[in-house]
Amino acid sequence: MKKAIIIFSGGLDSVCTAIHLKSRFELYAITFSYGQKADQEIKIAKHFAKILKLKEHKIVNIEFMKELYEKTNVLTNSKMKIPSKFDYSIVVPIRNAVFLSIASAWAFSKNAQLVAYGAHKGDQRYPDCRPSFSRLIERAFNEGEIDGIKQNLRKKINVWTPFMSGLSKSDLLKIGYKRLGDEIFKTWSCYANVKIHCGSCESCNNRKVAFLKAKIYDKTEYKN
Repeated sequence: MKKAIIIFSGGLDSVCTAIHLKSRFELYAITFSYGQKADQEIKIAKHFAKILKLKEHKIVNIEFMKELYEKTNVLTNSKMKIPSKFDYSIVVPIRNAVFLSIASAWAFSKNAQLVAYGAHKGDQRYPDCRPSFSRLIERAFNEGEIDGIKQNLRKKINVWTPFMSGLSKSDLLKIGYKRLGDEIFKTWSCYANVKIHCGSCESCNNRKVAFLKAKIYDKTEYKN
């Protein structure tokens, strides 16, 4: 079976993306601690890596990024208020590029042929979630290892997202719910540093909408 590296946050999108790929790939998950407020997601990612019996799961500490990000975004800056709907303050500067660089280095080392992250059709407001970005960074990474690829020392990688296959958040949710049932409600979406979903941040609101569109009764516990 071919190998794939998946960026795995423990959120709805990454967990459902893993389920979508699992029948075709031997999955290796990588989770990043980058100084995010929602550090709860690390624990959740560990839980789902075990549930899904992923081949390997690495937690990579890049918390130094919090200092480098300064006051650019609400996800790493403790003094900035998290909005309830999309605002560019939610966008962490090229976060997916940082994650993908590390994940792809692991992929080349593992001879994995796919690097996946859970960007979907509803993520079009995020520049580093769009298929145009995914294709460009795939090309750059393969160019960076082109000599090794030509010598058959490395395998060419494909950077893939559900967005590239036209899948929405609710599409992913249906895939995940079919496999996990009520366990799906333990995934973590909230941007805040809380023990239960706040229910009012942009990510919680997107989660609620996805359940509505998928016609699945949402049993997630929300504060609001």
